Amino acid sequence: MREIVLINITGEDRPGLTAAITGVLARGGVNILDIGQAVIHDTLSFGILVEIPHTAQASAVLKEVLFTAYELDQQVRFTPVSEDDYRQWVAGQGKPRHIVTLLTRRITAEQLHRVSAITAAHGLNIDHIDRLSGRMPLDTPEECGKGCIEFSVRGEPANPATLRAEFLSVAQELSVDIAFQRDSVFRRNRRLAVFDMDSTLIEAEVIDELAKAAGVGEQVAEITERAMRGELDFRASFKERLALLKGLSEEVLEGIGASLRLTEGAETLFAELKRLGYKTAILSGGFTYFARQLQHKLGIDYVFANELEIVDGQVTGVAVEPIVDAQRKADLLRELAEREGLRLEQTIAVGDGANDLPMLAIAGLGVAFRAKPLVKQSAKQAISTLGLDGILYLLGYRDREGHD
Repeated sequence: MREIVLINITGEDRPGLTAAITGVLARGGVNILDIGQAVIHDTLSFGILVEIPHTAQASAVLKEVLFTAYELDQQVRFTPVSEDDYRQWVAGQGKPRHIVTLLTRRITAEQLHRVSAITAAHGLNIDHIDRLSGRMPLDTPEECGKGCIEFSVRGEPANPATLRAEFLSVAQELSVDIAFQRDSVFRRNRRLAVFDMDSTLIEAEVIDELAKAAGVGEQVAEITERAMRGELDFRASFKERLALLKGLSEEVLEGIGASLRLTEGAETLFAELKRLGYKTAILSGGFTYFARQLQHKLGIDYVFANELEIVDGQVTGVAVEPIVDAQRKADLLRELAEREGLRLEQTIAVGDGANDLPMLAIAGLGVAFRAKPLVKQSAKQAISTLGLDGILYLLGYRDREGHD
């Protein structure tokens, strides 16, 4: 007759503890059914589910575990597990798994409470909780903070749309981001990331900056805003705005290009994506003139944007086909994935405007970054709280995995 026992050990973490406990179990001929360990602030929580082949051995094995733990100044708890309970536990391993990611400037108990309560209300069981962000000093200014907690959950929500809506509501209320995605083999095996440029990679809409220099700033800004909200067709609005720039000097372009600021986290994100073997691309309704500058600065592999036609040192105001609009962005994403020999599930797309939605929809990970409300509601995932490097957390990346 065999015994199944869950052994829980807690206490101050120290080298050799795991070896000592498993050494006792090894001498008793014990089989390991499950094992897990976590260390928080040098305090160990170690769980191991064991099968002791013969009941007669159980008492001696567990007594030696207790004695060894006592010598190591650890507390031990033994919990018998019935074979019926074990069979039910095994049967549950085929359930779907999802990842819930909380991104915030400062992690609070209220945030964790609300996320875990919604998760439980939708019948999802939390299996693991991990902190992906690095340790933050207590006096870190909130605007400089960066926190990420990842929940691995088991089960399938009855109504995924309602779950996402509740997460979005809490995210807006608490000024956090909450991502919900299926845990699949592709999550940490993505290899192509494509980005919108204006208001995504850079903190500006270049066409608005050009318009200000041309004295038509208010007119163009209004058209841009309506297009990004999805109220205007992008192609028509693009041609209308571009026509207003006719006669702008090429020297003005140089000055605007030099003044463009990268979005928070852009350099970190691209450095890590490159280190991880990703191919990257700009798919932009903006202009190649500026996209090439970003390509050089960030080491981007591909650039697809609109040509800004210049004749005799002046902008002509004429749109050059093909215009990179919403459908063109999605088509380019498909083409690049095929060129790199990848499935769409292995791609990431990031953008902020309505013209980014088609490419966000077909990418394995589509992220609305600091986006308009319509875009944020429509995209699979959204990040508004942290910088672009927050995208790494959605891949399961831990800060400690980066370069020193």
